[in-house]
Amino acid sequence: MMKVKDGDLDKLGLLFERYNRPLYSFFYRKTYESQLSEDLVQSVFERMLKYRTTYSGTGSFTTWMFSIARNAHIDHYRKEKRRREDEILDEEQIPGEVPAGYAEMDERNQKKVLLEKAIEQLDDDKREVVILSRFEGLKYHEIADIQGVTESAIKVRMFRAMKELKQIVTTLSEEYSHE
Repeated sequence: MMKVKDGDLDKLGLLFERYNRPLYSFFYRKTYESQLSEDLVQSVFERMLKYRTTYSGTGSFTTWMFSIARNAHIDHYRKEKRRREDEILDEEQIPGEVPAGYAEMDERNQKKVLLEKAIEQLDDDKREVVILSRFEGLKYHEIADIQGVTESAIKVRMFRAMKELKQIVTTLSEEYSHE
């Protein structure tokens, strides 16, 4: 990134090759929309290019990158909220709905579906902490930098998120087994 900052813009391609998948994964776990996730990844790299001079090189590059990603996600939903305030959720997007073919899935896939549905039901801050920590492998201090809070606040959010996930998974498991 330091080379990009210094004007070697070709190096942004290398950064894209290295980080587009983790960014896509981050966005997909937040939105569950493939096309939107791809668009947000592009937005992050556009912003990285636009704001390259703000990168100091003193902290972790991934922390800086995921901070940009988080802001891109927030900005997108602010625009969407204004655009679709009157729109009702599509039935397919109702959290907790039993997915088609759930009863025929093996136990491992059922657990995966339950966890995905449970993560969908967390509030944004908790969901983001779980995604960044468990799926993207970031440390609590990095997540704290991204969210602009203390590391202790991240530990509390993670604890509460795990507790809530356990409750949601239990509830969904009971609901799905009765349907």
